[in-house]
Amino acid sequence: MTESIISSQKTSALILFFGMSISSFSQSKEIKLWDKVPDAIASKRYKEEPRIDDSGNITGIRKVTEPTLKIFLADNKGAKNTAVIICPGGGYALLSHEKEGDDVAKWLQSIGVSAFVLKYRLPSDSIMKNKTIGPLQDAQEAIRTLRRNADQWNLDVSKIGVLGFSAGGHLASTLSTHYNDKVYESKDKTSARPDFSILLYPVISMEDGITHRGSKENLLGKNASSEMVAQYSNEKMVNKNTPKTFLMHATDDKSVPVENSINYYLALKQNKVSVEMHLYENGGHGFGLGIAGTNKNWPNACEKWLAENDLIKTTTEATVNLKKE
Repeated sequence: MTESIISSQKTSALILFFGMSISSFSQSKEIKLWDKVPDAIASKRYKEEPRIDDSGNITGIRKVTEPTLKIFLADNKGAKNTAVIICPGGGYALLSHEKEGDDVAKWLQSIGVSAFVLKYRLPSDSIMKNKTIGPLQDAQEAIRTLRRNADQWNLDVSKIGVLGFSAGGHLASTLSTHYNDKVYESKDKTSARPDFSILLYPVISMEDGITHRGSKENLLGKNASSEMVAQYSNEKMVNKNTPKTFLMHATDDKSVPVENSINYYLALKQNKVSVEMHLYENGGHGFGLGIAGTNKNWPNACEKWLAENDLIKTTTEATVNLKKE
């Protein structure tokens, strides 16, 4: 009977904690990434627009011209916090900014990680002198922005990672393998290397037969050279300095073949880079924090990985459901 009372008290306390957390963690603010966007082309016709579903809900953002960081700071004023930049997916055609952005940021907050949702520019010849590097410019500057503002945001400069879904996973893996590429003139020598990567049903390769065709064509164009295809097939760019990585994919993904994650895992393993991979039987593509079956457990697995790698102190006893009904 005593054990039952204690268990009930723990459950009530946990519910209260998470109830308070959801309320406090929902607070955020958004800042511009650049004072001046590099290599920009002015276009009056190219304006940001929402994707709206049949119920009138905004489910994505198209035609980004002003990159931003949406800030969700962890509720911890003591030790310096781990931080994660989130790159939503959308085939390099739009950003799934809620399901693969804000919702994930709130989950990360709940486990003590400060999260920053990156609204990055989508490749476009209309507003970019070189559309293949536009998203990478934003990703590199995002990492540098966090390191420059680490004191203000209470961040540990040695624990700044990147997380990406689908095409956002391609951007995150591009950042992880091309962080030294000089794609713009940085105002200082702040490193753009992520300390770790979390790649979720990611596009990794640009090779035919394995890539996501829409992502490839949007980033590289329809007639990309073999050299460009190889350069942005990130499984080929891995070396011993590539950040440690957590990978997750569903085996039945018909949009982005699971071999994207498998080949990246093998490249990391070959280069003796720390890596953990979770492959699920089902889930398809684009399930965000998980919807059904085994794939809904990936946030728990990722949380344990973060704890094992000393990126958070301990894992929580329950997973918060932060997805909107």
